[in-house]
Amino acid sequence: MAYTLKMRLWRGDQSGGELKDYDVEVESGEVVLDAIHRVQATQAGDLAVRWNCKAGKCGSCSAEVNGRPKLMCMCRLSDFDEAETITVTPLRTFPVIRDLVTDVSYNYEKAKELPYVQLPERKPGEKRTMMQEDVERGQEFRKCIECYLCQNVCHVVRDHEDNKKAFSGPRFFLRYAELDMHPLDTADRRERAQDSAGIGMCNITKCCTEVCPEGIHITDNAIIPMKERVADKKFDPLVWLGDKIGIRNKDNEGRTPV
Repeated sequence: MAYTLKMRLWRGDQSGGELKDYDVEVESGEVVLDAIHRVQATQAGDLAVRWNCKAGKCGSCSAEVNGRPKLMCMCRLSDFDEAETITVTPLRTFPVIRDLVTDVSYNYEKAKELPYVQLPERKPGEKRTMMQEDVERGQEFRKCIECYLCQNVCHVVRDHEDNKKAFSGPRFFLRYAELDMHPLDTADRRERAQDSAGIGMCNITKCCTEVCPEGIHITDNAIIPMKERVADKKFDPLVWLGDKIGIRNKDNEGRTPV
């Protein structure tokens, strides 16, 4: 059934902007992104909005709907009262390019700092085997669609712009944990996670986990275990001694990872 939806959209660019009101005809069963597209098609042809798959898998249409970070393509209009005004604003943590589109290049720069996977060399015909438990643990981390909602709500960067140089954020702590927990990877990323990525600045409020559209337990399954690994390396005297004499920091063939 069709009805008239009241929307309030942020319009502007790097120099500033304001919220503008729109009345748009919508149908039951539609999502916020549908309403945005109808506004764009009928009233504001220059409205800038980023989207791609419209299926909750590309992470492109991230925004703040009534103050809560969401994927607009997964935010159903039926979740709101028909008389309610829906306010859509850009992600607050990242600089605005125009309207609802933000500059998320900060995340791409942080991705470049992450050491890639390092697997031991294989002899001809040799197989790499892993326990099923290890495979399943890594599968959860790979569900990330890089919507950057977790990055957006992390107050370490959201409320403190000067922290961005020293802090990678939950999306990349997830990646650090995924690689460090890989049973075949030989690289040791613990010092980098502490010194370059700033994992010690995270105070595990779990806000990143709460907004993840894929249901990844970022805090419990990635950040906290990674913090424990970092603490072991820095403060466990046995680990420190093993590193010094070259015992615990070698792969299965006796090589010390770079």
